Amino acid sequence: MKTLVVLAHPGLGKSVINKRWKEELEKHPDKFFVHDLYGAYPDGKIDADSERKLIEKHGGLILQFPFYWFGSPSLLKKWMDEVLTPPWACAAPEGAGNMVGRKVAIAVSAGIEEKDYGRNGRYKYTLEELTSPFEATFAYMDSDYKPMFSLCGTEYSPSSDDIEKSAADYLRFASQI
Repeated sequence: MKTLVVLAHPGLGKSVINKRWKEELEKHPDKFFVHDLYGAYPDGKIDADSERKLIEKHGGLILQFPFYWFGSPSLLKKWMDEVLTPPWACAAPEGAGNMVGRKVAIAVSAGIEEKDYGRNGRYKYTLEELTSPFEATFAYMDSDYKPMFSLCGTEYSPSSDDIEKSAADYLRFASQI
């Protein structure tokens, strides 16, 4: 089954990293379906039933987004709140369990350099700690949450070589979900 990549970037047209990652995955339509939330819902009104059907048609799920203000873009949070609801997502009590056992991961681009995350960094928390609500959410659903893919320092104009390397690395990562 294909992996569904839910892409949430409000400025995808101006993006460098997320746009390049999207392009790389779209070279493999037999493996991935990239679903641009901001493109699908410019008014912010999510069709939860359609989104659930989309998830059901796919195997793994990747949430791809830029890390804004130490979180995800607002439409992704809204999508999670409206789509990943009990009883559809969870097995207990008496739920459908559509997320149970499903491989799930996040792919994050962060403007801040990696050295600034962590106990000794400027922001005192690792990127893993700051994104732990995703892990906790999918643990609640008994999903098979995988370690994230991330690229830090994106606001510092990464070189074209760095961008291409990250796209190739992301493709390898996504192929495991």
